[in-house]
Amino acid sequence: MRILLLCHGFNSLTQRLHAELAAKGHQLSVEFDIADAVAEEAVALFCPDLVIAPFLKRAIPESIWSRQVCLVVHPGIVGDRGPSALDWAIQQGLATWGVTVLQAEAEMDAGPVWASASFPLRAAKKSSIYRNEVTEAAVRAVLQAVDRFAGGDFQPERVPGQAHALMRQSDRAIDWAQSDSASALARLNAADGFPGVADSLFGEPCHLFDAWPETNLKGTPGSLLGRRETAILRATADGAVWIGHVRRNGGVKLPATLAFPEAAALPELPLADCWKAASPTWQDIAYEEAGGVGFLSFDFYNGAMSTGQCRRLTEAFRWATQRPTRVIVLRGGSDFWSNGIHLNTIEAAESPADESWANINAIDDLAEAVLRCETQLTVAAVGANAGAGGCFLARAADFVWVRDGVVLNPHYKNMGNLYGSEFWTYLLPPRVGEDGARAIMRHRLPMPAAEAVRLGFYDACLPAPGFAVDAARRAAELAAANDFPECLAAKRVKRAADEAQKPLADYRTAELQEMRRNFYGFDPSYHVARYHFVARSPHSWTPRHLARHRDLDWKIPA
Repeated sequence: MRILLLCHGFNSLTQRLHAELAAKGHQLSVEFDIADAVAEEAVALFCPDLVIAPFLKRAIPESIWSRQVCLVVHPGIVGDRGPSALDWAIQQGLATWGVTVLQAEAEMDAGPVWASASFPLRAAKKSSIYRNEVTEAAVRAVLQAVDRFAGGDFQPERVPGQAHALMRQSDRAIDWAQSDSASALARLNAADGFPGVADSLFGEPCHLFDAWPETNLKGTPGSLLGRRETAILRATADGAVWIGHVRRNGGVKLPATLAFPEAAALPELPLADCWKAASPTWQDIAYEEAGGVGFLSFDFYNGAMSTGQCRRLTEAFRWATQRPTRVIVLRGGSDFWSNGIHLNTIEAAESPADESWANINAIDDLAEAVLRCETQLTVAAVGANAGAGGCFLARAADFVWVRDGVVLNPHYKNMGNLYGSEFWTYLLPPRVGEDGARAIMRHRLPMPAAEAVRLGFYDACLPAPGFAVDAARRAAELAAANDFPECLAAKRVKRAADEAQKPLADYRTAELQEMRRNFYGFDPSYHVARYHFVARSPHSWTPRHLARHRDLDWKIPA
């Protein structure tokens, strides 16, 4: 079928549905919901069999839904109506939640139900639940709804519902003198991603994001107890909560200590044992061992890796190479493996060009440390989405195992035609060929995990259920293999041969020459694209690589 995805933006859920529906053989086009007239034009041009709205912030116009079946993905259980559905569920601590696919009508979320799926609701950030449980449930429900629509004999059922109001900041407010940690975390989690909890720090109004529990430290409720790297610890009535990110009024979302330089006066609260995983606390880099395997996790908010984070992770990786292990597994984070350089910290810098340069060199240092590791075999266990430089940072490992359902964006051009680095010119062509490398770098659509393996870019696609356990088992088998010494020796020989043919320094220099033009050259495309991305500027048009119906040579197939 021809399916038009009508959405506010090409977010993670929309990308996943695009990949899943394309894999089923459907013809897809995307239109951003900019105005009624634009959406009407998209429908007229593409003549879709079905319109699906995975992510909207306003109602589909009657001029479309009255003539065309439109399925809306609602992040709520059957019968739930109204905005802030997931926010209310998280803040109220419900045990289960779900996703409903319903037909668009005049009343929001009140149309007949085509499909639904439910899931246990864990205590976690809204952004994390959305990218994981909501996305998986939405995929199941949307694919079922599409099959039912294609069958032609399914009658969707109209279900009585209960509407709730938009959650306002007054509903989210935290009384730090009275709230216990669980209550504060629930409110912060329910607001994570957007809009955050309106509050104040150091006497200045701001919005709080990225909360982590703390189990050991306490203090006067509401007071700031200290800092650790980029996070700030705030006391509650019965304990404390870490605040990882903050947006000051008129600013962009930043690591808390960067948003408030005043935090430098707070006492530093280091971890007791360097990189080793600790009890629930704020820890963006954690290391643990099992048998002959070391596991290095880096849970960076939104997958963005600042200059400082890249340097600390490089230090942690080099420390891990000194441990008596045979295999090092790079786990990434729970919501993203990595999305490359940190656009927000770059935007906030005094010189975004200089900070871009520092950041790309820091992530290149990390990639080079992984590439030059001769003491262990390295594995990238990509259990969450990855984009841009993060995709190639993973490929720097000897093996890349990716979870089924992960969406990759292994290209840079969407960010103002960035050339890219992280040694992609060394890593990509030998695996997919020169033509394949050019196709991947020019292709701006998301790449499903299975396709990455089919192309030869990554090595194995593992089932989603039990991915972490399966990856750990495979890593343990590598470490215990009888031929491990021969495998490690072969790795050293290949690296030496590659170095003799063309040094890594030459690849890096050539890539960075192109990146320097992006950062300091006459063309400001990268800086303009970064600003609009960080500022969340409203879309004024849909990129042509998404809107197939707007190609000059687009014709409706006979």
